Amino acid sequence: MSEPQIAAVPPTEQDSPTPPVDSQGGDQAKESTKSPKSFNTSFSIWPPSQRTRDAVIKRLIETLSNPSVLSKRYGTVPQEEAADAARLIEEEAYSFAAGKAGADDDGIEILQLYSREISKRTLETVKARAASDSTAENGSSPPVVSTTTNEETPSVEES
Repeated sequence: MSEPQIAAVPPTEQDSPTPPVDSQGGDQAKESTKSPKSFNTSFSIWPPSQRTRDAVIKRLIETLSNPSVLSKRYGTVPQEEAADAARLIEEEAYSFAAGKAGADDDGIEILQLYSREISKRTLETVKARAASDSTAENGSSPPVVSTTTNEETPSVEES
């Protein structure tokens, strides 16, 4: 069985485009490389738009209220409670990150800080909720702090 043969085709004028010529007969391609136009564009990803912040809250609600790696360890949060917690987590993380933002950054570091704060606060929220749920399930209540008028320092009583 013989291999098919491919005939060599010489290049044509269509294969090698010629650079455009300007009205003075000069080569435009060469001119454009000699004096490049600089674009002074600014790119910033901080602060996020309200639409982005709303999407973060929606995702947090899903994470807190649906089965996930987090819920396997700490349990799921009811939808209404998750919505309140998600709004609070996002708002606190946004405020924290906005307080650290500088006018001269492009926002990448601040966005990373915002993201870390959301993660940290989400974990703190589910841990605190799991701890309060476990004390309620055991029938014990957390220590009660009571103050009396004849003592200077509050006392802690187990109930």
